[in-house]
Amino acid sequence: MRIHSEGYSILKVLFIFLVLMNVSFWALSGGKGYMPSVLILLSVIFFLFTVWFFRKPDRVLPEVNDQLVFAPADGKIVAAEETDETEYFSDKRLKLSIFMSPLNVHMNLYPVSGTVKYYRYHPGKYIVAWHPKSSEKNEHSTLVIEVPGKTEILIRQIAGAVARRIVTYAKTGMPVVQFQEMGFIKFGSRVDLYLPLDVKLKVEIGQKVYGKRTVLASLQ
Repeated sequence: MRIHSEGYSILKVLFIFLVLMNVSFWALSGGKGYMPSVLILLSVIFFLFTVWFFRKPDRVLPEVNDQLVFAPADGKIVAAEETDETEYFSDKRLKLSIFMSPLNVHMNLYPVSGTVKYYRYHPGKYIVAWHPKSSEKNEHSTLVIEVPGKTEILIRQIAGAVARRIVTYAKTGMPVVQFQEMGFIKFGSRVDLYLPLDVKLKVEIGQKVYGKRTVLASLQ
């Protein structure tokens, strides 16, 4: 397991802040009492949790398959429903929502291979990520991938109540490969996929899914 590059700057700043805070508190208290030791212990635990949050697990890479849609993130399926998609398609699509808790790996991956046909970042609010309105009102980014000879799939990265930063590596016109890194959402979030109505769904609500491992749907 490695640390994701998106976490380097945060970890450096956090480490310096915690060291300065503990040194200052120790100096002010004269090192007396149990509070300086408790603060050091809590600081270490918090820092290690942040390191763990930015983990990048080593997983066996499956073969690229243009017939399958893989999970773009670790998390739990919280919605699988037919809905109107109004930003790009302006028609009905099958929406799959993956909720990512702070305990999940927050690296996002391309679920299919193809070409990025559309990308847009939307600033917004920070409603809890499992709320239905979060996909419209929260900070989010939208990208559409055209699968050669197949269809177009929309992916939406959505910030949660804790998340304040969405990172997306896609650019319009860029070719992408299934399982490559698509981006990162920092501290609690959700990823929505909008699929054609005729796909064969392979997951159900409440199911845990994992990037590079779980097949969400078949395009055949």
